[in-house]
Amino acid sequence: MIGYKPQLHLLVMLTLFSGCSSSDEKEVLPWLEGHWERIEMKENRSAHERWARNSGGDLLGWGVSFKNSDTVFVEKLKIIKKEGKWFYVADVVENPSPVFFEITSITQNGFVCENPTHDFPKKIQYTLEGDTLTAITSGDGKENKFVFLRKKPS
Repeated sequence: MIGYKPQLHLLVMLTLFSGCSSSDEKEVLPWLEGHWERIEMKENRSAHERWARNSGGDLLGWGVSFKNSDTVFVEKLKIIKKEGKWFYVADVVENPSPVFFEITSITQNGFVCENPTHDFPKKIQYTLEGDTLTAITSGDGKENKFVFLRKKPS
């Protein structure tokens, strides 16, 4: 090839790949967006999570649990990138400040995040199968499983 410059070729390839990863990063976990209704709950109980993307690309979530029509639990959630790492951030009234869980694994249909210094949970795992979202919180030999169905827009 006449005039071939490997440095230029490498620069073009890196630019293309970095452009792809930037747009992919802005759309991290697109399948999580939406309204999720919890199933398999005790009588007179209900719960849901809602996830939406803000203009900066972060995912913002809200989790609410009810007993009859009374709100018994609320959590503000977000998935953000900070200092080059992704974090799942849970803000609940029981904690003096939001708790950061580092996302240690992301796949096409799930993610795992961990904070070994937190009391409970130490690990949170979300998995999507079809329209079913399963969240498992675990740590110190305990595990809680939450199953949600995607609520269709009306």
